[in-house]
Formats: sequence, structure tokens, C-alpha cells
Amino acid sequence: MSLENSAKVPVEERLFSLVLALLATENGLTKTEILSTVQGYRQDFAQTGDNANLERKFERDKDDIRELGVPLETVQSPGDPGNNQNLRYRIPRGAYELPTDIAFSAEETTLLNLAAMVWREGSLSAESRRALLKLRSLGVTADEPVLGYAPRVRVRDAAFETLNAALGRNAYVRFAYLKPGEGEARVRTVAPLALVQHQGRWHLSAEEDGTGIRKTFLLRRIVGRVTITGKTFPAPDDDQSARALRELEEVWNAHTAVVEVEPGSDASTRLQKRRGTVAVASELHLHFSDINILADELAGFGPEVLVTSPPELRAAVRDRLTRTAADHG
Repeated sequence: MSLENSAKVPVEERLFSLVLALLATENGLTKTEILSTVQGYRQDFAQTGDNANLERKFERDKDDIRELGVPLETVQSPGDPGNNQNLRYRIPRGAYELPTDIAFSAEETTLLNLAAMVWREGSLSAESRRALLKLRSLGVTADEPVLGYAPRVRVRDAAFETLNAALGRNAYVRFAYLKPGEGEARVRTVAPLALVQHQGRWHLSAEEDGTGIRKTFLLRRIVGRVTITGKTFPAPDDDQSARALRELEEVWNAHTAVVEVEPGSDASTRLQKRRGTVAVASELHLHFSDINILADELAGFGPEVLVTSPPELRAAVRDRLTRTAADHG
């Protein structure tokens, strides 16, 4: 295993490097090629050993970049169909390039070129070149990717760094948390147990001070600054991150929404690429873990989506659309 520490690689940099690598090859890369060469994975890759945690990280990253609208494809090996170990992954340039009806003015092109220069001179492109060299050493034909393909990735929430520091100290934290439907944020004091990313969003798994009840908090709903208190707690013995992800996955699997989408629309394209989506006639069955987050997403598609069930989601989307109409007169 490399002596480099993958914890120092930000998640947005790892996703960026993954997209670059998958754009750079026509035939796609196997999971082993990705884990052993791409920045953010290769630091923890074991040539002979267990890479189960690394494979789970890759599975989550696949969901994240698909959620960003990146058309990641899975290709079966022609000589061994049905063998998941030989699946190859790629991002077809044709599906990721800008539509032909979009054009830029001379000023806009200049600004884009300047932005590309910033990427080219940064440390990310150096890591990408290292990854490309390693891919070539594996016999994979790879072209230099166009830096204009930089994906729109989320940065970490403002509360992340403080919570991460508290995790390292086993220290209680205090923050204001605003739940959907509540008029004011409530102050919570908790023992942080794990910070995990699920479906592209950061969550804090923690135990409530005083009651010991385990709860999950969405970082985007933390209001204001997080304070690290002077109170500490014993370090847990088991893998809290794995438990937190397992619990989030159980919630996600337990909730299903049924929506009708306009054929050929942006909503149809994006929602069908969500992990676990099942198409039944003109309907899509979508898994979700937070009804308010899904309502925000579906409302953003406007008339391209009609929610069939559950009733709570239908009402939440209708409420958002009504407020948007009222705000715009």
C-alpha cells in the first residue's frame, strides 16, 4: 500500500480525477484499473489484499457523478458477458459534450480559455497526468482529456472541517439545526461518531448528549458555526462510518416515489440515471431518503415531472411550485 494518505485528497478532487480518467479512454476502465491509478483511490489500493472499503467508496462516487448529470456508462466484456468483475466504465465524450446549438461569444471563449489555463497549471492536472501515465503503462490507450470537461462538483459544507476536527478529538459539538417545516433552528449538543457522504450529501452520525439517542444530521441544515465543547467521550470500538452508511442505505431503500416524466425531457434523462431507478411504462420508481430534498429536486424540473405517490411528496412539490409562482407574480 502507498504511504500517501488518501484522507488528504478532497472528495471533489477525487471525483474530478475520476471523470478525467473515464473521459480519457475509449474502451473504458475496469474497477481494478480505476482503483489502482486514479487520484484518491490509488493511495489506499492494495495489490494483494482486501480493497472492499475502496470498492464501496467507488460505488458511492459513481452515484455522485451520475447525480451531477455525468453520463457514466457500464460496458460488459465481449469475451466474458455477465461477469461483473470484468465490467468496464467510461464516459462517452459525445454524450458529455455541449449540445451543438450552444455557442459562445469571443469574450466568453476568452474567459473559458483563461479558466482552462488555471486548471492546467494547478496541482489537479499534475495528478491527472500521473494517472494517465499509469493507465498507459497498463496498456490502456488514453488521449489527453480537454480541461473544459471539469464537472460541477459540490464542495464540502461549511460545518465539515469543524466536525471532522471534533471527530479526531472525540469531543462533543454544539450547533443550531433547522429541520424542514420548523420556523426556528434548535441548538443540538451531540457526540460526533462519523461523517459520511451518501447520495452526494454529507451527513453527521451522532449521539445526543443526555439521552444517548443516535441521530443523523444533514450538514446543509446546520445553521451558523459549529462549536467544539470541552467535553469528550470514549472512542467507539466498531466502524461507525460503515454503520452510518448502512443505516442511510436502509432508509433510502425503504422509501420509493412514483413519478411521471415527459419523454425526452431533461427530467427523464436525469432521473433515469439515478441509482435504483425502475421504469414501469410511463412511470419512474425512485428511491429516496429525505422527502424534502427530493421535493426540491423534482420541483426544479417544473412541468416535466408529475408526482403520483407518496401523497406527502406530491404535496411538498405542489407547495414549492405554488410558492415559486407566487414569488414571480
